[in-house]
Amino acid sequence: MVSYIIKRFLMMIATIFIIATLTFALMHSIPGSPFDSDKTSNPVIQQNLEKFYHLDDPLPVQYVSYLKAIVTFDFGPSIKKPNETVNSLLERGFPISLELGMITIIVACISGIILGTLAALRHNGLIDYFAMAIAVIGISIPNFILATVLIQVFAGQLGWLPAATWSSPKHMILPTLALATGPMAIIARLTRSSMLEVLTQDYIKMAKAKGLKPWRIVFRHALRNAMMPVVTIMGTMLASILTGTFVIEKIFAIPGMGKYFVESINNRDYPVIMGTTVFYSAFLVFMLFIVDIVYGLLDPRIKLHKKEGETS
Repeated sequence: MVSYIIKRFLMMIATIFIIATLTFALMHSIPGSPFDSDKTSNPVIQQNLEKFYHLDDPLPVQYVSYLKAIVTFDFGPSIKKPNETVNSLLERGFPISLELGMITIIVACISGIILGTLAALRHNGLIDYFAMAIAVIGISIPNFILATVLIQVFAGQLGWLPAATWSSPKHMILPTLALATGPMAIIARLTRSSMLEVLTQDYIKMAKAKGLKPWRIVFRHALRNAMMPVVTIMGTMLASILTGTFVIEKIFAIPGMGKYFVESINNRDYPVIMGTTVFYSAFLVFMLFIVDIVYGLLDPRIKLHKKEGETS
């Protein structure tokens, strides 16, 4: 188990390093300067600003400083907001984005597992058709289109829910629904197909022959094994949800990291772009690392000891 965790941890560090290097290379491959669009600045002022932000240093020097900033978690000041640091923007915006993402994951997992399980238990029945119809709709409609429809119906026409900001539980409902529908549909389809396969296994038939209660067979024996495909995709799904919050945050005027990230791209604010990209990448890679560990703990067929190579 320890060797497995160490290997995954080293892979995580290497992945973060590669992402950080690619981010640095891509940002500096773009021609021009963040100050080129500033019409009030003359060339002398631009040179002074580039010197102040060390943008005139050789690329190897900037790269070393960039890696040092990542290790020390100090991304420096924002170019377009001199009174703000990248760290302060992360501290202010990321908790809101994380809250939206976590609520979305919880809603998507619970609703998707329930729909998929009911569809499998009522295979080829009305509930099955209804659940899969919802899943098809959820997969087919992009979240930004669904968001505009939800705003139009529930905020505009009916007036039941607020259309923007993030200040109360009511404000959380529409963005959560817009972001959770797609992942919920994927989880429902995976759970259904996995449950249908598990329910045909011999140990399930044996449990039924022993006279165990149906709910006990489903929750204690079938559902745990049926969750393996869902756990497998949780890492990539988490990545899609947290990066998808940027679009939803913009639509619903949520003051999360999406606001600052979009502004930094438009303003070519190098420290904010690179700091946000590396921070989110590190967070998502870490979550994939956690998913790998959880997957190994849930599946007894995965060998997590030093003799792994010998038994394979």
